[in-house]
Amino acid sequence: MKTKYILLLLPLLLCFYPANEAAARIYLDITSPELRKIPMAVPPLVDQNRAEAPPSVDGRRMADILGRALEFHGFVELIDPKLYGERQDVNWTRQGAEFVILGRYSEEGGNFNLELRLQDIAAGRMIHGRRYQAPRQMVRQMLLRFCDEVVEVLTGEKGVSQSRIAFVSDASGHQEVYLADILGDNIRQVTHHQFLTVAPRFTRDGNHLTYTSHHRGNANLYQTNIRELKSTRPISRWVGLNITPSWPPDGERMVLTLSRDGNPDLYLAENDGRIIRRLTHGEGVNVSPSFSPDGRRLAFVSDRSGTPQIYIMDMRTMAVNRLTFQGNDNTTPSWSPDGKWIAYTGRVEGALHIFLISPDGGAPTQVTRGWGHHESPSWSPDGRQLVFSRNRNNREEICAIFLNGTGLRVLFANEPGNHFMPQWSPRQDW
Repeated sequence: MKTKYILLLLPLLLCFYPANEAAARIYLDITSPELRKIPMAVPPLVDQNRAEAPPSVDGRRMADILGRALEFHGFVELIDPKLYGERQDVNWTRQGAEFVILGRYSEEGGNFNLELRLQDIAAGRMIHGRRYQAPRQMVRQMLLRFCDEVVEVLTGEKGVSQSRIAFVSDASGHQEVYLADILGDNIRQVTHHQFLTVAPRFTRDGNHLTYTSHHRGNANLYQTNIRELKSTRPISRWVGLNITPSWPPDGERMVLTLSRDGNPDLYLAENDGRIIRRLTHGEGVNVSPSFSPDGRRLAFVSDRSGTPQIYIMDMRTMAVNRLTFQGNDNTTPSWSPDGKWIAYTGRVEGALHIFLISPDGGAPTQVTRGWGHHESPSWSPDGRQLVFSRNRNNREEICAIFLNGTGLRVLFANEPGNHFMPQWSPRQDW
Protein backbone atom coordinates (compact mmCIF):
# COMPACT_ATOMS: atom_id res chain seq x y z
CA MET A 1 0.00 0.00 0.00
CA LYS A 2 1.34 3.39 -0.91
CA THR A 3 1.74 5.80 1.95
CA LYS A 4 -1.37 7.81 2.74
CA TYR A 5 0.72 10.95 2.62
CA ILE A 6 1.69 12.66 -0.61
CA LEU A 7 5.35 13.55 -0.90
CA LEU A 8 5.59 16.81 -2.78
CA LEU A 9 8.75 17.04 -4.83
CA LEU A 10 9.20 20.62 -5.98
CA PRO A 11 12.37 20.83 -8.11
CA LEU A 12 14.70 23.68 -7.33
CA LEU A 13 16.17 23.19 -10.80
CA LEU A 14 14.47 21.86 -13.92
CA CYS A 15 17.35 19.44 -14.54
CA PHE A 16 20.74 18.52 -13.17
CA TYR A 17 22.54 20.49 -15.85
CA PRO A 18 21.56 22.47 -18.95
CA ALA A 19 19.82 20.13 -21.39
CA ASN A 20 22.76 19.92 -23.77
CA GLU A 21 25.13 18.86 -20.98
CA ALA A 22 22.94 16.58 -18.88
CA ALA A 23 23.70 13.35 -20.72
CA ALA A 24 27.37 14.04 -21.26
CA ARG A 25 28.66 15.24 -17.92
CA ILE A 26 29.50 12.48 -15.49
CA TYR A 27 31.99 13.22 -12.73
CA LEU A 28 33.13 9.79 -11.65
CA ASP A 29 33.71 6.35 -13.06
CA ILE A 30 33.36 4.40 -9.83
CA THR A 31 34.07 1.12 -11.59
CA SER A 32 37.64 2.25 -12.22
CA PRO A 33 40.27 0.40 -10.15
CA GLU A 34 42.06 3.74 -9.75
CA LEU A 35 39.03 5.38 -8.17
CA ARG A 36 39.91 8.18 -5.79
CA LYS A 37 37.30 8.96 -3.18
CA ILE A 38 36.03 12.51 -3.43
CA PRO A 39 36.07 14.64 -0.29
CA MET A 40 32.60 15.94 0.47
CA ALA A 41 31.11 18.00 3.30
CA VAL A 42 27.60 17.66 4.68
CA PRO A 43 27.27 20.23 7.49
CA PRO A 44 24.23 20.18 9.81
CA LEU A 45 21.10 21.51 8.16
CA VAL A 46 20.02 24.98 9.28
CA ASP A 47 16.68 25.67 10.97
CA GLN A 48 15.29 28.62 9.01
CA ASN A 49 13.46 29.86 12.10
CA ARG A 50 16.69 29.85 14.14
CA ALA A 51 19.31 30.60 11.48
CA GLU A 52 21.84 32.12 13.91
CA ALA A 53 21.48 29.44 16.58
CA PRO A 54 23.92 26.53 16.99
CA PRO A 55 23.10 23.40 14.97
CA SER A 56 20.01 21.62 16.25
CA VAL A 57 19.56 17.94 17.00
CA ASP A 58 17.37 17.68 13.89
CA GLY A 59 19.94 19.44 11.73
CA ARG A 60 22.74 17.13 12.86
CA ARG A 61 20.60 14.03 12.52
CA MET A 62 19.59 14.83 8.95
CA ALA A 63 23.18 15.56 7.93
CA ASP A 64 24.28 12.30 9.53
CA ILE A 65 21.73 10.31 7.49
CA LEU A 66 22.83 12.00 4.27
CA GLY A 67 26.51 11.49 5.03
CA ARG A 68 26.25 7.82 5.95
CA ALA A 69 24.10 7.05 2.92
CA LEU A 70 26.61 8.73 0.61
CA GLU A 71 29.57 6.93 2.21
CA PHE A 72 27.77 3.60 1.74
CA HIS A 73 28.16 4.00 -2.03
CA GLY A 74 31.93 3.82 -1.69
CA PHE A 75 33.21 6.86 -3.57
CA VAL A 76 32.69 9.61 -0.96
CA GLU A 77 35.08 10.55 1.82
CA LEU A 78 33.13 12.61 4.31
CA ILE A 79 34.88 15.55 5.99
CA ASP A 80 34.25 15.62 9.75
CA PRO A 81 31.88 18.55 10.47
CA LYS A 82 33.84 19.35 13.64
CA LEU A 83 36.82 20.36 11.48
CA TYR A 84 34.86 23.32 10.11
CA GLY A 85 32.82 24.09 13.20
CA GLU A 86 29.63 22.54 11.79
CA ARG A 87 29.04 25.75 9.84
CA GLN A 88 27.83 26.26 6.28
CA ASP A 89 29.51 29.62 5.62
CA VAL A 90 33.15 28.48 5.43
CA ASN A 91 35.82 28.44 2.76
CA TRP A 92 35.24 24.96 1.37
CA THR A 93 38.32 25.02 -0.82
CA ARG A 94 40.51 25.41 2.26
CA GLN A 95 38.67 22.52 3.88
CA GLY A 96 39.55 20.35 0.89
CA ALA A 97 35.93 19.74 -0.09
CA GLU A 98 35.15 19.19 -3.76
CA PHE A 99 31.41 18.97 -3.20
CA VAL A 100 29.13 20.19 -0.41
CA ILE A 101 25.51 19.52 0.41
CA LEU A 102 23.85 22.52 2.03
CA GLY A 103 20.40 22.26 3.53
CA ARG A 104 17.83 24.15 5.52
CA TYR A 105 14.46 23.25 6.93
CA SER A 106 11.38 24.52 8.75
CA GLU A 107 8.32 22.92 10.28
CA GLU A 108 4.90 24.46 9.85
CA GLY A 109 1.43 23.10 10.45
CA GLY A 110 2.54 19.49 10.76
CA ASN A 111 4.57 19.61 7.55
CA PHE A 112 8.32 19.57 7.22
CA ASN A 113 9.81 21.86 4.57
CA LEU A 114 13.24 20.84 3.37
CA GLU A 115 15.61 22.42 0.86
CA LEU A 116 18.80 20.65 -0.23
CA ARG A 117 21.51 21.79 -2.64
CA LEU A 118 24.58 20.06 -4.06
CA GLN A 119 27.42 22.54 -4.62
CA ASP A 120 30.35 21.99 -6.98
CA ILE A 121 33.10 23.92 -5.21
CA ALA A 122 35.53 24.12 -8.16
CA ALA A 123 32.80 25.32 -10.50
CA GLY A 124 31.41 27.64 -7.85
CA ARG A 125 27.79 26.73 -8.49
CA MET A 126 24.91 24.54 -7.47
CA ILE A 127 24.57 21.50 -9.72
CA HIS A 128 21.50 19.90 -8.19
CA GLY A 129 18.77 20.94 -5.80
CA ARG A 130 15.38 19.95 -4.46
CA ARG A 131 12.62 21.30 -2.27
CA TYR A 132 10.41 18.85 -0.39
CA GLN A 133 7.32 19.14 1.77
CA ALA A 134 6.00 16.21 3.75
CA PRO A 135 5.04 15.08 7.27
CA ARG A 136 7.94 14.77 9.72
CA GLN A 137 7.81 10.98 9.64
CA MET A 138 8.79 11.07 5.96
CA VAL A 139 11.91 13.22 6.38
CA ARG A 140 14.17 10.17 6.21
CA GLN A 141 12.68 9.15 2.85
CA MET A 142 13.27 12.65 1.52
CA LEU A 143 16.91 12.58 2.57
CA LEU A 144 17.57 9.15 1.08
CA ARG A 145 15.82 10.12 -2.14
CA PHE A 146 18.07 13.18 -2.44
CA CYS A 147 21.14 11.06 -1.71
CA ASP A 148 20.24 8.74 -4.60
CA GLU A 149 19.86 11.74 -6.89
CA VAL A 150 23.28 13.07 -5.83
CA VAL A 151 24.82 9.69 -6.65
CA GLU A 152 23.16 9.85 -10.07
CA VAL A 153 24.49 13.35 -10.73
CA LEU A 154 28.03 12.32 -9.81
CA THR A 155 28.15 8.86 -11.37
CA GLY A 156 25.41 8.63 -13.98
CA GLU A 157 23.33 6.03 -12.11
CA LYS A 158 20.91 6.50 -9.25
CA GLY A 159 22.00 5.32 -5.82
CA VAL A 160 20.62 2.50 -3.70
CA SER A 161 19.76 4.37 -0.49
CA GLN A 162 16.07 3.54 -0.77
CA SER A 163 16.59 -0.18 -1.19
CA ARG A 164 16.22 -2.78 1.56
CA ILE A 165 18.04 -5.96 2.57
CA ALA A 166 16.16 -9.02 3.79
CA PHE A 167 17.97 -11.70 5.76
CA VAL A 168 17.48 -14.55 8.21
CA SER A 169 18.43 -14.08 11.86
CA ASP A 170 18.19 -16.22 14.98
CA ALA A 171 18.11 -13.20 17.30
CA SER A 172 14.65 -14.17 18.62
CA GLY A 173 15.75 -17.72 19.40
CA HIS A 174 14.27 -18.99 16.15
CA GLN A 175 15.32 -18.46 12.56
CA GLU A 176 13.06 -15.68 11.28
CA VAL A 177 13.16 -13.26 8.34
CA TYR A 178 14.11 -9.63 8.98
CA LEU A 179 14.10 -6.50 6.83
CA ALA A 180 16.52 -3.56 7.12
CA ASP A 181 17.46 -0.41 5.27
CA ILE A 182 21.06 -0.23 4.07
CA LEU A 183 22.13 1.87 7.07
CA GLY A 184 20.69 -0.63 9.56
CA ASP A 185 18.65 2.05 11.33
CA ASN A 186 15.25 0.46 10.75
CA ILE A 187 15.43 -3.30 11.27
CA ARG A 188 12.07 -5.04 11.43
CA GLN A 189 11.19 -8.65 12.08
CA VAL A 190 8.97 -9.82 9.22
CA THR A 191 8.06 -13.35 10.33
CA HIS A 192 6.99 -14.59 13.75
CA HIS A 193 6.49 -18.29 13.10
CA GLN A 194 8.84 -19.37 15.92
CA PHE A 195 10.06 -22.12 13.66
CA LEU A 196 12.66 -22.67 10.94
CA THR A 197 12.25 -19.93 8.29
CA VAL A 198 14.73 -19.52 5.43
CA ALA A 199 15.53 -18.23 1.95
CA PRO A 200 13.84 -14.81 1.61
CA ARG A 201 13.29 -13.60 -1.97
CA PHE A 202 11.87 -10.29 -3.22
CA THR A 203 9.31 -10.23 -5.98
CA ARG A 204 10.25 -8.24 -9.09
CA ASP A 205 8.37 -5.13 -7.95
CA GLY A 206 9.97 -5.29 -4.51
CA ASN A 207 6.60 -4.96 -2.76
CA HIS A 208 6.44 -8.56 -1.53
CA LEU A 209 8.83 -10.93 0.14
CA THR A 210 8.67 -14.72 -0.15
CA TYR A 211 10.26 -17.21 2.22
CA THR A 212 10.08 -20.87 3.14
CA SER A 213 8.82 -21.87 6.58
CA HIS A 214 8.42 -25.27 8.25
CA HIS A 215 5.93 -24.13 10.90
CA ARG A 216 3.06 -26.15 9.35
CA GLY A 217 5.10 -29.35 9.22
CA ASN A 218 6.19 -28.93 5.60
CA ALA A 219 8.64 -26.61 3.83
CA ASN A 220 5.92 -24.33 2.39
CA LEU A 221 6.49 -21.13 0.43
CA TYR A 222 4.83 -17.97 1.79
CA GLN A 223 4.55 -14.38 0.61
CA THR A 224 4.01 -11.22 2.64
CA ASN A 225 3.39 -7.58 1.75
CA ILE A 226 6.42 -5.78 3.17
CA ARG A 227 4.85 -2.33 2.94
CA GLU A 228 2.17 -3.39 5.40
CA LEU A 229 3.91 -6.36 7.07
CA LYS A 230 0.68 -8.25 6.86
CA SER A 231 -1.37 -10.09 4.25
CA THR A 232 0.89 -13.14 4.50
CA ARG A 233 -0.36 -16.06 2.45
CA PRO A 234 0.95 -19.45 1.31
CA ILE A 235 1.72 -19.57 -2.41
CA SER A 236 3.11 -23.11 -2.76
CA ARG A 237 2.34 -26.02 -0.44
CA TRP A 238 3.29 -29.12 -2.35
CA VAL A 239 4.53 -31.99 -0.19
CA GLY A 240 8.28 -31.62 0.28
CA LEU A 241 10.40 -28.59 -0.56
CA ASN A 242 8.87 -25.33 -1.86
CA ILE A 243 11.77 -22.88 -2.01
CA THR A 244 13.75 -20.06 -3.70
CA PRO A 245 11.46 -18.71 -6.43
CA SER A 246 12.77 -16.47 -9.20
CA TRP A 247 10.71 -14.28 -11.52
CA PRO A 248 11.18 -13.11 -15.12
CA PRO A 249 10.85 -9.35 -15.79
CA ASP A 250 7.05 -9.35 -16.06
CA GLY A 251 6.79 -11.07 -12.66
CA GLU A 252 3.69 -12.97 -13.77
CA ARG A 253 5.13 -16.47 -13.27
CA MET A 254 7.93 -17.98 -11.23
CA VAL A 255 10.42 -20.81 -11.31
CA LEU A 256 10.98 -22.52 -7.99
CA THR A 257 12.39 -25.75 -6.55
CA LEU A 258 9.91 -28.47 -5.59
CA SER A 259 10.52 -32.00 -4.39
CA ARG A 260 6.88 -33.12 -4.84
CA ASP A 261 7.99 -35.98 -7.07
CA GLY A 262 10.86 -37.02 -4.81
CA ASN A 263 13.88 -35.36 -6.42
CA PRO A 264 14.38 -31.59 -5.99
CA ASP A 265 13.66 -30.17 -9.45
CA LEU A 266 12.78 -26.86 -11.08
CA TYR A 267 9.18 -26.08 -11.98
CA LEU A 268 7.55 -23.22 -13.84
CA ALA A 269 4.49 -22.18 -11.86
CA GLU A 270 1.84 -19.52 -11.57
CA ASN A 271 2.30 -17.08 -8.70
CA ASP A 272 -0.37 -18.96 -6.74
CA GLY A 273 1.66 -22.18 -6.94
CA ARG A 274 -0.21 -23.91 -9.76
CA ILE A 275 2.33 -25.84 -11.81
CA ILE A 276 2.66 -25.01 -15.49
CA ARG A 277 5.39 -27.48 -16.34
CA ARG A 278 8.42 -29.25 -14.94
CA LEU A 279 11.73 -27.90 -16.24
CA THR A 280 14.22 -30.50 -14.97
CA HIS A 281 13.65 -34.21 -14.67
CA GLY A 282 15.64 -35.89 -11.95
CA GLU A 283 19.10 -35.47 -13.46
CA GLY A 284 20.61 -34.94 -10.05
CA VAL A 285 19.44 -32.33 -7.55
CA ASN A 286 18.34 -29.10 -9.31
CA VAL A 287 17.96 -25.99 -7.14
CA SER A 288 18.56 -22.21 -6.77
CA PRO A 289 17.02 -20.74 -9.96
CA SER A 290 17.97 -17.18 -10.98
CA PHE A 291 16.48 -15.49 -14.05
CA SER A 292 18.53 -13.29 -16.34
CA PRO A 293 17.26 -9.68 -16.41
CA ASP A 294 15.66 -10.22 -19.83
CA GLY A 295 14.00 -13.47 -18.71
CA ARG A 296 15.47 -15.48 -21.59
CA ARG A 297 17.85 -17.60 -19.53
CA LEU A 298 17.82 -19.25 -16.14
CA ALA A 299 20.88 -20.04 -14.03
CA PHE A 300 20.57 -22.87 -11.52
CA VAL A 301 22.59 -25.43 -9.55
CA SER A 302 22.70 -29.13 -10.37
CA ASP A 303 24.90 -32.02 -9.25
CA ARG A 304 24.11 -34.04 -12.39
CA SER A 305 27.84 -34.14 -13.19
CA GLY A 306 28.65 -35.54 -9.75
CA THR A 307 29.37 -32.24 -7.95
CA PRO A 308 27.29 -29.06 -7.53
CA GLN A 309 27.85 -26.82 -10.57
CA ILE A 310 26.06 -23.91 -12.17
CA TYR A 311 24.11 -24.46 -15.38
CA ILE A 312 22.18 -22.16 -17.69
CA MET A 313 18.87 -23.06 -19.30
CA ASP A 314 17.56 -21.33 -22.44
CA MET A 315 13.91 -20.67 -21.59
CA ARG A 316 12.84 -20.89 -25.24
CA THR A 317 14.60 -24.08 -26.30
CA MET A 318 15.02 -25.66 -22.83
CA ALA A 319 18.64 -26.41 -23.79
CA VAL A 320 20.95 -26.65 -20.75
CA ASN A 321 24.67 -25.87 -20.70
CA ARG A 322 27.15 -26.15 -17.86
CA LEU A 323 28.72 -22.83 -16.88
CA THR A 324 31.24 -23.54 -14.10
CA PHE A 325 34.13 -25.97 -14.37
CA GLN A 326 36.62 -24.63 -11.83
CA GLY A 327 36.23 -26.33 -8.44
CA ASN A 328 33.85 -29.05 -7.32
CA ASP A 329 31.37 -27.01 -5.26
CA ASN A 330 29.69 -24.04 -7.00
CA THR A 331 26.26 -22.88 -5.79
CA THR A 332 23.81 -20.00 -5.20
CA PRO A 333 23.95 -18.19 -8.59
CA SER A 334 22.68 -14.61 -8.71
CA TRP A 335 22.37 -12.74 -12.02
CA SER A 336 23.53 -9.11 -12.09
CA PRO A 337 20.97 -6.39 -12.92
CA ASP A 338 22.73 -5.55 -16.20
CA GLY A 339 23.00 -9.22 -17.19
CA LYS A 340 26.80 -9.14 -17.56
CA TRP A 341 27.71 -11.31 -14.55
CA ILE A 342 26.58 -14.18 -12.41
CA ALA A 343 27.78 -14.07 -8.83
CA TYR A 344 28.01 -17.40 -7.02
CA THR A 345 29.52 -19.27 -4.09
CA GLY A 346 32.56 -21.42 -4.87
CA ARG A 347 34.84 -23.52 -2.72
CA VAL A 348 38.58 -22.88 -2.95
CA GLU A 349 41.17 -24.49 -0.69
CA GLY A 350 38.44 -25.61 1.70
CA ALA A 351 36.85 -22.18 2.12
CA LEU A 352 33.75 -20.71 0.48
CA HIS A 353 34.19 -17.48 -1.48
CA ILE A 354 32.22 -15.23 -3.78
CA PHE A 355 33.03 -15.39 -7.50
CA LEU A 356 31.89 -13.64 -10.67
CA ILE A 357 31.60 -15.33 -14.05
CA SER A 358 30.27 -14.22 -17.42
CA PRO A 359 27.02 -15.97 -18.42
CA ASP A 360 28.84 -16.87 -21.64
CA GLY A 361 31.51 -18.76 -19.71
CA GLY A 362 35.22 -18.23 -19.21
CA ALA A 363 37.45 -17.92 -16.18
CA PRO A 364 35.75 -16.78 -12.96
CA THR A 365 36.95 -13.83 -10.87
CA GLN A 366 37.27 -14.24 -7.12
CA VAL A 367 35.75 -11.29 -5.23
CA THR A 368 36.26 -12.17 -1.55
CA ARG A 369 39.52 -13.02 0.18
CA GLY A 370 40.61 -13.76 3.70
CA TRP A 371 39.61 -16.46 6.12
CA GLY A 372 36.10 -17.67 6.80
CA HIS A 373 33.25 -18.84 4.60
CA HIS A 374 31.54 -16.37 2.24
CA GLU A 375 28.31 -17.39 0.53
CA SER A 376 24.84 -16.51 -0.81
CA PRO A 377 25.63 -13.37 -2.85
CA SER A 378 22.89 -10.94 -3.85
CA TRP A 379 23.25 -7.84 -6.06
CA SER A 380 22.59 -4.22 -5.23
CA PRO A 381 20.04 -2.63 -7.60
CA ASP A 382 22.78 -0.64 -9.36
CA GLY A 383 24.97 -3.72 -9.86
CA ARG A 384 27.96 -2.11 -8.12
CA GLN A 385 27.91 -4.09 -4.87
CA LEU A 386 27.19 -7.52 -3.50
CA VAL A 387 25.78 -8.49 -0.15
CA PHE A 388 26.56 -11.95 1.25
CA SER A 389 26.85 -13.91 4.48
CA ARG A 390 30.19 -14.62 6.12
CA ASN A 391 30.94 -17.22 8.78
CA ARG A 392 33.86 -16.63 11.14
CA ASN A 393 34.37 -18.25 14.53
CA ASN A 394 30.95 -19.92 14.22
CA ARG A 395 29.24 -16.54 13.86
CA GLU A 396 27.25 -15.62 10.76
CA GLU A 397 27.18 -11.98 9.66
CA ILE A 398 26.00 -9.98 6.66
CA CYS A 399 28.68 -8.19 4.64
CA ALA A 400 28.73 -5.93 1.59
CA ILE A 401 31.57 -5.55 -0.90
CA PHE A 402 32.28 -3.77 -4.18
CA LEU A 403 32.83 -5.79 -7.32
CA ASN A 404 36.57 -5.11 -7.37
CA GLY A 405 36.89 -6.75 -3.94
CA THR A 406 37.31 -3.50 -1.98
CA GLY A 407 35.20 -1.88 0.69
CA LEU A 408 34.17 -5.00 2.57
CA ARG A 409 32.19 -4.05 5.68
CA VAL A 410 29.89 -5.81 8.10
CA LEU A 411 26.26 -4.67 8.08
CA PHE A 412 23.99 -4.66 11.13
CA ALA A 413 27.01 -5.46 13.30
CA ASN A 414 25.35 -4.19 16.48
CA GLU A 415 22.33 -6.45 16.12
CA PRO A 416 22.24 -9.64 18.22
CA GLY A 417 22.23 -13.13 16.75
CA ASN A 418 23.53 -14.74 13.59
CA HIS A 419 22.53 -13.20 10.26
CA PHE A 420 22.61 -15.02 6.93
CA MET A 421 20.88 -15.62 3.55
CA PRO A 422 20.72 -11.92 2.55
CA GLN A 423 18.68 -10.62 -0.38
CA TRP A 424 18.92 -7.08 -1.75
CA SER A 425 15.64 -5.52 -2.86
CA PRO A 426 14.99 -3.53 -6.04
CA ARG A 427 14.93 0.25 -5.73
CA GLN A 428 11.80 1.50 -4.02
CA ASP A 429 10.20 4.81 -3.12
CA TRP A 430 9.25 4.17 0.48
